[in-house]
Amino acid sequence: MTGFDIMAHIIVDQDRCTKCGLCVKICSFGLIDQVDETHFPQVQDINAPHCMYCGHCEVFCPSQALILNFRPDEKVLLPADTGTISPENIGFYLKKRRSIRHFTGEPVPKEKILEVLDIARYAASGGNGQPVQWLVIHDSEKVKKIAGLTIEWMRTLLNTPHPMSGFVPMLISAWEQGIDVICRGAPHLLFAHIPEESPIAPIDAIIALTHFDIAAPAFEIGTCWAGFVAAAAMSYEPLQKELNLPAGRKIAYAMMFGNPRYKIYGIPRRKSLEVMWQ
Repeated sequence: MTGFDIMAHIIVDQDRCTKCGLCVKICSFGLIDQVDETHFPQVQDINAPHCMYCGHCEVFCPSQALILNFRPDEKVLLPADTGTISPENIGFYLKKRRSIRHFTGEPVPKEKILEVLDIARYAASGGNGQPVQWLVIHDSEKVKKIAGLTIEWMRTLLNTPHPMSGFVPMLISAWEQGIDVICRGAPHLLFAHIPEESPIAPIDAIIALTHFDIAAPAFEIGTCWAGFVAAAAMSYEPLQKELNLPAGRKIAYAMMFGNPRYKIYGIPRRKSLEVMWQ
């Protein structure tokens, strides 16, 4: 290969590059110099600090001649047609997605969880900031403890102006009767956590958790958004201490998951589609 400069911001295989200029067009910030018959793609040193490392330049290159110089040794070639899903199949896959509230007692292996999280790390984020990090509660006994702390938080809401004040008594009552209405007996919890001061990271976390939620059924993992736990984790200090996040980080949201006890055989009805066009 000629023209291989490891110090460059983008690494160009000049034997493959057709100088089509698509990388110039696709760069979100216009950082790549114009390409012509005598000039291959390049990013000037003065422009390199503005790169958000989205990778568009390399993944849209039809001849696979370009590599963004960010962990280049980890580049994975995308075989032809890999990841292609028919509209019918993706439709059925997403429509049959269910919130799972009945789990087997068998834990999900950590290796499988990491596979799904590895997919979720490719979720979109504002400015490609990738602010989301993960806390996995794999110990089912600790999940139960977190559920109990969530109930404790609910007790603090009784007879207050909190919007959930009138709703929590029946949850507390069910819990006292031995019914886990918080984590539904799930063996595991997943927390997405983010920088405390970022105004856009909460949305990034929801996007990343949605990737986990959508990918999980392909691994035979059932999920359910853990809204009660998330709400408690955002404000209840004893639960925050139990989670023990690094300084400067906060919980964005939570999800319970595990091996589903029952299979799904159909698709439920939904409200009619309502769309406005302008």
